[in-house]
Amino acid sequence: MAKEGRGIVATILKNLVNSLRPRQMFGNEMGKDHLGNTYFEIPADPRAGKRRAERWFAPKEKEDFEQQVPAEWEAWLRGRRSEAPKEEEVLRNLALMQVKKENARKIAEREAASRDSSSLGTEVKGKESFPARKEYEIMPGKPQNK
Repeated sequence: MAKEGRGIVATILKNLVNSLRPRQMFGNEMGKDHLGNTYFEIPADPRAGKRRAERWFAPKEKEDFEQQVPAEWEAWLRGRRSEAPKEEEVLRNLALMQVKKENARKIAEREAASRDSSSLGTEVKGKESFPARKEYEIMPGKPQNK
């Protein structure tokens, strides 16, 4: 019975000492993106009971609630990647995205031009709209009259 009491007192004292230890309150700056956002992280500390790192970003404009975040940084913020992306990787993917947007714009212009230039004849509805083929019979055993 006495051993249980010491265990509780020891646990309380251990928790008190751990609570008085200094801990990291501000994050380490992990990088910046081309939009001006700054990214921070406080690493995980299993001794203190933190299994996951805390990650966040400070936007360039504080009041902008529809702030864009590059896909690489968003994956890092959500914990889908362990290492913060390098600036070269983000810039390479941004250049690729701009090339794809330009190609999509050119294709859309080409399709719009082809739609305008192609003249479709008047639309014929009914039996006349179907093609007439000489090799097919309308009724079995009787050739087509046309």
